[in-house]
Amino acid sequence: MINDGADTSLHPREKQKVGERLARWALAHDDDRSSVEFSGPIYRDYRIDGDSIRVSFEHAEGLRSRDEQPLRTFQITGADNKWVWAEAAIEGKEVRVKSPQVKQLKAVRYAWSDNPTGANLTNRSGLPASLFTTED
Repeated sequence: MINDGADTSLHPREKQKVGERLARWALAHDDDRSSVEFSGPIYRDYRIDGDSIRVSFEHAEGLRSRDEQPLRTFQITGADNKWVWAEAAIEGKEVRVKSPQVKQLKAVRYAWSDNPTGANLTNRSGLPASLFTTED
């Protein structure tokens, strides 16, 4: 379970947040409360659109930045397979990712590290997005 990106510890300090997220999952799945938002954004697919990559998500209602800062921890790569930090902006239920350093766009990833400090993409419920990569 990815933490909210605010802590560098693998063991979360705010146990209540973790408990609330697990309770949401249980209510939605075991108690059949389909109205309970139980997950943060989960990668669905991507497409290359000119000089950027557009990423779409499941559980993407009200995509936002957790801290109202620009989105962080997105990276893209091109034909050279060199990953670079990228600019990312929310556009509806998608995130547009780009970097002037990358030509011939190939893949995108988010929060792709052992401990993704700074990851800040959430949905309207404040649930954090899951890490992902589109690399084969």
